Amino acid sequence: MRSLEFQYVDIQYDIKTLVRIIRSSLPINKLMENEIFKYLSKYIPITKELEEELSKIQFIKSFTKGTILLEEGKISNECYFIIKGCIRSFYNKDGEEKTTDFYTEEQAVVPSAYGSSLPSKNYLECIEDTIAGVGNPELEAEMYMKFPQLESLNRALGEAIMAKQQDTFAEFKMASPEERYLALLKNRPDLFQRAPQHQIASYLGIKPESLSRIRKRTMKKKFYLLSFLT
Repeated sequence: MRSLEFQYVDIQYDIKTLVRIIRSSLPINKLMENEIFKYLSKYIPITKELEEELSKIQFIKSFTKGTILLEEGKISNECYFIIKGCIRSFYNKDGEEKTTDFYTEEQAVVPSAYGSSLPSKNYLECIEDTIAGVGNPELEAEMYMKFPQLESLNRALGEAIMAKQQDTFAEFKMASPEERYLALLKNRPDLFQRAPQHQIASYLGIKPESLSRIRKRTMKKKFYLLSFLT
């Protein structure tokens, strides 16, 4: 499985944020911008000038479920920061889709060939209605000129992405299918309500029927354990 074809930063999204958005009288885009500024502030100081400049760009976009953001063979000229929604990366092998990852709230999706002239080897698809901040190389170059501190942000994010990649890939390679399933259930339980079972099975490197057997087996183990304890 080509699990390293895309890069991401895995940070749990706070559901309370969505409640604030729903209840607030501020425009949705402004609230979404504020969430991005809050995230960026973990890495660099966010000045009023930087906030105003980013607000002018209107970089937040909405995508409907089923939108293909990137196709195999196309040039990767956009990267994404997910505010709300879910994006799946996959590639085709002999007519079969192979899911390489899922990206959800507060994850950055940066294609491996982003900013180069190399064609993408993967697809990106929204499997939910999605709201995301969208960047491109031209915009980044312009912002680096005006705000050099953003290069520090880029380095910090790159380091976080690389560390996460290495840990995830090593764990995946060493784990059995059942261990992969249990790890996904523990670390990202929301995916089981957000993605179709056949896509999750593909991500785990197994067939859908194998995933069904693993789920039944682990449920039985849990039932026996609860019976023993009670």
